[in-house]
Amino acid sequence: MAVQHNPLWTRWFHAFDALVLLVMVGSGLQIYNANPVFGSRGGATFPQLVTLGGWLAGGRYWHLGFMALFALNLGIWIGLLLQHRRRHLAQLADVVTWRGSQNQAKRRYSAHRLIYTLMLVILGFSLITGLAMYKPVQLWWLSGLFGSWQMLRVFHFATIPAMVALVISHGVLSWRIGGWSLLRKMAV
Repeated sequence: MAVQHNPLWTRWFHAFDALVLLVMVGSGLQIYNANPVFGSRGGATFPQLVTLGGWLAGGRYWHLGFMALFALNLGIWIGLLLQHRRRHLAQLADVVTWRGSQNQAKRRYSAHRLIYTLMLVILGFSLITGLAMYKPVQLWWLSGLFGSWQMLRVFHFATIPAMVALVISHGVLSWRIGGWSLLRKMAV
């Protein structure tokens, strides 16, 4: 089965997102470690090797600086995908196909589209919760939707393991469809 390369702009967006999200995760873990509610009062902390910023303010500077890049890239990416939504984004028929089709290729393709769409939802959710934490007074109506400040932080932090699970699922599905050849062509 011949596997085509993703277009260069698609690979560029994916690489840029990976870099931005890596910086945001590292700085976010620094914020977690330095925060009195979580790590700095003797609670569980993450190793210094995976954090970025050195202290609370340093972690916030990195996190908020890259949030602007993340928001810009996510907005452009969603705009491009909405132009080609039939090919890339999940529809209700994908849920039906994924649950009931006997055709494995169609099921995997539907699962890919579902995962890809869920990734965009999770990334958008992380941006919304992050903005609500960044400007809670100005966005009081948004931060109020989560009930409490602590719940808002938990929701924001939960986007990291959710994205990791979706990326792993995306990789496993890609490998099952095209093996190492597809994974290599996605990255190179």
